[in-house]
Amino acid sequence: MDENFLIGFAAIIVLGIGAYWVSWRLRIPAILLLLASGFIAGPVTGLIDPDRIFGDILLPVVSVCVAVILFEGGMNLKFSELREIRRVVVSLVTIGVLVTWAVTALAAYFLFGFEHQIAVLLGAILVVTGPTVIMPLLRNIRASGRMDSIMKWEGIVIDPIGALLAVLVFQSVMAGGIIVATEQVAFSVLKTVIVGGAIGVAGARALITILRKYWVPDYLQNPVTLMILIVSFALSDYIQRESGFVTVTIMGIVLANQKTVSVKRIMEFKETLRVLFISSLFIILASRLTFKDLDFILTYKSALFLGVLIFIARPLCVFLSTRGSGLQLKEKLFLSWMAPRGIVAASVASVFGLKLVGSGFTQADHLVSITFLVITATVLVYGLTAPALAKKLGIARPDPQGVLFVGAHDWARAIAKFLQDDGFKVSLVDSHWENVSSARRDGLNAYYKNIVLDNVAEDIDCEGIGKLLALTSNDEVNSLAALSFAETFGRSEVYQLPRQTGWHNPHEENYVSELSGRFLFRPEATYENISKKFGSGAVIKKTYMTAEFDFNAFSGRYGDKAMPLFLIKENGDLLAFANDNPPAPQPGHCLVALFAEITDVISVSEPA
Repeated sequence: MDENFLIGFAAIIVLGIGAYWVSWRLRIPAILLLLASGFIAGPVTGLIDPDRIFGDILLPVVSVCVAVILFEGGMNLKFSELREIRRVVVSLVTIGVLVTWAVTALAAYFLFGFEHQIAVLLGAILVVTGPTVIMPLLRNIRASGRMDSIMKWEGIVIDPIGALLAVLVFQSVMAGGIIVATEQVAFSVLKTVIVGGAIGVAGARALITILRKYWVPDYLQNPVTLMILIVSFALSDYIQRESGFVTVTIMGIVLANQKTVSVKRIMEFKETLRVLFISSLFIILASRLTFKDLDFILTYKSALFLGVLIFIARPLCVFLSTRGSGLQLKEKLFLSWMAPRGIVAASVASVFGLKLVGSGFTQADHLVSITFLVITATVLVYGLTAPALAKKLGIARPDPQGVLFVGAHDWARAIAKFLQDDGFKVSLVDSHWENVSSARRDGLNAYYKNIVLDNVAEDIDCEGIGKLLALTSNDEVNSLAALSFAETFGRSEVYQLPRQTGWHNPHEENYVSELSGRFLFRPEATYENISKKFGSGAVIKKTYMTAEFDFNAFSGRYGDKAMPLFLIKENGDLLAFANDNPPAPQPGHCLVALFAEITDVISVSEPA
């Protein structure tokens, strides 16, 4: 094997995943680091040359990666979310697409002097926003429920629509022109929709049948899913060129909205692939840029082009699409300021740019550089300003500090009531009606549910909830609850009581951590021990840390008589004490602890 090939291929993976990791640590959009890393690894240092590494299979590799990304995006689309926002989403992906397409094409024609075919194609490519950039921004912004759903649906649905639109324009250009090929394009649209839709539904139904009848073991579910996905994509493209993107998106939507089989395992696998493929694609495509591309795009014309996209095309798209929708002005303004482009635009521009250049359209060589300029600029502008705008408009939800308690027995209710009285949102879920009824009498929000059922998370309102505490007497139920909500809250924010037996075994510690939540409070804080403490008259109290009475002084004074439960920071963040990495109380923080029946608790009121 060519050593240069091996080094280049390894560099793509390392730079891609590394950029994601660093972006998470620095809390900046990953796409910016991916583009910078790709450019440095490509034209700057020459470490990566995708054309030499992949040769003739470069474009097929890019297409398959995009197919997996679109499939994963489709699996995030739930029809239940469309009840309130159907009209807005449909308008954005129809009227909005046409408006954006027209304005972008005109800007490209007049500013860059492109031939009308290339200008129209660039307009089609740049109508997409895309889940690869929308979803991370939404997680950072935490927009209100309706805004979150609208942008998610628009971003995911518009990807295959934009790709299809670009395909049809490309086909018309290759056929001899936009006007000449009108009849051919109309037939191609119909054929693409029929073929892509039929194969997408058929592929999804085949996979559902295989899973429902247990024709494959659990460890083969993900490989078989990937196999059916790629076969469906290839078959669709073979019958009707470029229809595969429609196929995979419809496959994902069908799987997401069926109730016959559980697809949670598939979702987790596809999310892993999505991160791998997005990071690799951005490195590959960015490394194909040249310094000549920079000379073309770093001009005042490019700045004007970006201004048209951001300040004219997007607001016009939103306000025309949302007429009579019932959206408030502030919601329309926020939607007008959220249209970052992503990997699908970059991939389609790369694929069609190469094909058109090979067919004699020399201006098509600039499609990729302009597309990457738009991706970089829009992600930078929207990523840096949208969170502040959302807060200014009152659309951003506060960082959720509420707690979902699994178990509504007496002392779980006592802890929940204490937090609720202190201003935190709490909810409890229990399968015993007596506990639920008692919680409701205490003024607590409680659900009569079995926490281990697959669909229980959909029935619980988690608005404002940021962590889960599993406090039942059953270790297995606690672990299942933590695992069920790990995706909802993140593994770092799902907790459970230490196991009543065996937790202290050092050989089991790593094993347990993979199959449970983080263990709460102290190693001895089992259900039985905490029940004994409450039965003996233990009480929950707050103690404010000061420079004179810090955590060391607190521990020295009370020792085992006080069990720290939570830490409330000055900004209102609520942190749970966990065995693996307990928070460090500082002066100004408020410590919530379970005290034995003692009378000498000090600093329980907030200092003046």
